[in-house]
Amino acid sequence: MLQTPYIRENKALILKRYQKRNFDGEVIINQILKLDDDRKATQQKLDTQLAEGNRLAKEIGELFKAGKQDAANMIKEQSKALKESGNALKDIQNKINEDLKNLLYQLPNVPNEIVPQGKSDADNETIFEKGELPILGSEAVPHWELAKKYNLIDFELGVKITGAGFPIYRGKGAKLQRALISFFLDEASNAGYEEVIPPLMVNEASGYGTGQLPDKEGQMYYMPADDLYMIPTAEVPITNMYRDVILKESDFPIKNTGYTPCFRREAGSYGKEVRGLNRLHQFDKVEIVQIQHPEKSYETLDVMVEHVKSLLEKLELPYRVLKLCGGDLGFTAALTFDMEVFSAGQDRWLEVSSVSNFESFQANRLKCRYKDENGKTQLVHTLNGSALALPRIMAALLENNQTNEGIKIPKALIPYTGFDIIN
Repeated sequence: MLQTPYIRENKALILKRYQKRNFDGEVIINQILKLDDDRKATQQKLDTQLAEGNRLAKEIGELFKAGKQDAANMIKEQSKALKESGNALKDIQNKINEDLKNLLYQLPNVPNEIVPQGKSDADNETIFEKGELPILGSEAVPHWELAKKYNLIDFELGVKITGAGFPIYRGKGAKLQRALISFFLDEASNAGYEEVIPPLMVNEASGYGTGQLPDKEGQMYYMPADDLYMIPTAEVPITNMYRDVILKESDFPIKNTGYTPCFRREAGSYGKEVRGLNRLHQFDKVEIVQIQHPEKSYETLDVMVEHVKSLLEKLELPYRVLKLCGGDLGFTAALTFDMEVFSAGQDRWLEVSSVSNFESFQANRLKCRYKDENGKTQLVHTLNGSALALPRIMAALLENNQTNEGIKIPKALIPYTGFDIIN
């Protein structure tokens, strides 16, 4: 969430950057500034009335001491009317604050100046590519056929138990999935991230804190009886660990990693591009999160991108890095890099990670702050990345490594799987 003083001081810049998102925020911003003016005027009236109330209270006390009870009672009536007027002003102030907050929630983050102009993922910029694309024979098949052939993943049984998008991993498929999770967590731990096991459900405040609410409310599984949401990513509970926290500069950087299942309704998703593991309602992911000093957040973003690249290289997967254009940028992000791996069985690139800097956008919602060297309270910067999301990694590993003898396991995973081939 943007801060009102920042909006007031940088209106022209914000509107210009919003053009990258193809978002016209001028009407909302003007409404915000008008409400902020109303809030200040109302607060000034409240302050004036408070001062007058204090003066009357003092005068009443002096009149009673002087034995002038009738005069004191007359002023008490004035004081009562003043309090009633003050309460009415407080109600107006509360309504203004609520309306202001709701409008601020509608404004997306301001894109970084290096975010490319664009309308969709077709306009994203490929900035790095590594690895040779595998050349498979005519007998090569996509991962859903490999999963059935080697009894690795049962999509139909998942439909029976729950519904589409909830697969069951079996045998070596389950072991490969567990191996990937352990590998990603170990790599994150080696990079200095503290591992946490967060809740899989969050309250409304946590959803608002990281920006899933109200923007992505329709994509989250909601349990009205308990007023809780299933997490769409570990980013939500991990980042909310620092909600309403004031840190010291010496605390930076704060680095956490966590494995969780993730739950997304994916409403409106259909077609061949969501087949198999390409898009699920429940999937596993290892997340990395950093809370960082504002002056170091973009340096940290680069480090996090390099971490994800190293994972893909150790898995021996051809990949590319994309800088997202404004039209494909998430609501809360200032700058995002996506990592995609090449899926030989489908002859297409699959997104497996997004690494983002949210600057102070989430921190303002979370009220996550630090005291600078002058003792002044400042907002932190938050960052997160998938390291990695497993479904499409699994798909690419199965498809790219299929041979006549079976599916070969990358060297980095063999200590975790206990086998070097699936046959």
